Amino acid sequence: MKSAPKRKRFLGWWVVGLLLSVAVSCTPENPVSEEARRHGKLYIVTTTGILRDAVAHVAGDRAEVEALMGPGVDPHLYKAALGDLQKLRQADIIIYNGLHLEGKMGEVLEKLARQKNVWAATDALPEKSLRKTPAFADSHDPHVWFDVQLWSQLVEGLAQKLKRFDAAHAQTYQTNAQQYRLQLDSLHRWTKNKISSIPAQQRILITAHDAFGYFGRAYGIDVRGLQGISTVSEFGLQDVSGLVNFIVNRKVKAVFVETSISQKAIEAVLEGARQKGHKVKLGGSLYSDALGEAGGPAGSYVGMVQTNVKTVVTALK
Repeated sequence: MKSAPKRKRFLGWWVVGLLLSVAVSCTPENPVSEEARRHGKLYIVTTTGILRDAVAHVAGDRAEVEALMGPGVDPHLYKAALGDLQKLRQADIIIYNGLHLEGKMGEVLEKLARQKNVWAATDALPEKSLRKTPAFADSHDPHVWFDVQLWSQLVEGLAQKLKRFDAAHAQTYQTNAQQYRLQLDSLHRWTKNKISSIPAQQRILITAHDAFGYFGRAYGIDVRGLQGISTVSEFGLQDVSGLVNFIVNRKVKAVFVETSISQKAIEAVLEGARQKGHKVKLGGSLYSDALGEAGGPAGSYVGMVQTNVKTVVTALK
């Protein structure tokens, strides 16, 4: 007789397989994949919009790139819908972040990897460059995009994968990646300069969940999150109380909410600080796990980083 965990896993695989079959048999070709094939391009599907932006820069005119998750979507909690499964089955390449960012899509991606080109973008990064935290001991912090230099390395890794997959256009991918990485080098220097303009004792970034650890490590700012690395984790009164005490003791000027997470948790922290006689303001909204609206100031990776940095500097300086 099968154990309960094995039985549960078997049923999970069966459901995933059934949904993938339905996605293929019952849904028409989607317009983006049709457009790609009509013009002899690759059709690449990414999980997050942040990844889509990177892949689109490297692929250029060689691919149509589509993200499953739009602005304001939390990838930690995201579950693939039937329309997503259709796109995944029609994709030439599927690219996801990895490091358990897309926790609830794990079974779908694992099954697809048996029959399609499925790449974890963070596989390109050396393990020594990844961040570990006690609260997430079974994996590394997946929010690698907040260290611009690390993200630049990931972009190079994507270029190398695409060059091997589509060798006839290898030079195009390499040239695109080199040009984009020059932009990222400039963005890294700009970010470092802006954050250093905040007085050292005021460089404290407090957010709803621990998404900015790489940002703090790269740019010299103390980062604290109410929730852990994943928004799946719960926070309790002890977490709120500990963060409130830290804010009061360090005389923190502002805390921040995130566009992809409810601000109720941070509101509890603000109220707790006020009850202790310390007035702390809401510094603004930061983009953590998703880009802003397409065409807006935070609709690209570069724009998102710049928008976040300006918000932080304005509130803490």
